[in-house]
Amino acid sequence: MSVSGSAGYAVEADTLARLYESVPFARAQAHLLPFLPSPPADVLDVGAGTGRDAAGLTAMGHHVTAVEPTAEMREHGQALHASQAISWVEDSLPELARLPGEAAFDAVLATAVWMHLDGAERSRGMPRVAALLRSGGIFALTLRHGPVPAGRHMFEVNAEETIALAEASGLVCAYREEAKDGLRRANVTWDRLIFRKRAAQNVTSQR
Repeated sequence: MSVSGSAGYAVEADTLARLYESVPFARAQAHLLPFLPSPPADVLDVGAGTGRDAAGLTAMGHHVTAVEPTAEMREHGQALHASQAISWVEDSLPELARLPGEAAFDAVLATAVWMHLDGAERSRGMPRVAALLRSGGIFALTLRHGPVPAGRHMFEVNAEETIALAEASGLVCAYREEAKDGLRRANVTWDRLIFRKRAAQNVTSQR
């Protein structure tokens, strides 16, 4: 599947696989762990790349669906984490057309994905994610800030816009953090955001 947001990943898949797998799941997602539901939960990893996070979540006892549009990245993930029962799907935001209609997951992750969507795609993608979440489920994503690597397709994103889009889709911000780049790239920083879907009767779930 060729989508504009995945430009540049296929030709660099070998290098990127080594980079991504060099950062352990528990370190990369330490901020997320306290918010995850108890296993076994149904978790969706959008833009799963080489499957590092999907494998980590599966090892915890979760049922993980890994969405990745770039064939070369999926192939690395399937080879590196062949022992893990990960369900791989070729799909992408904002439509996620090959996934169930709604209320299918307890948690959705979109790590280093949101900046690949333009404004219109982000406006469509947020309600799609919200629809996929069950009541009380979480949506965890990261926003990249800094120079765009050659050959990549990225847009400037910010936490305020993302929080507003989420709130309009019934998602409440439960966590926000500014972070340095885990790969120590110059002038690259991140916002880490975690949202929770409002429970029935519009009562906000607490972690």
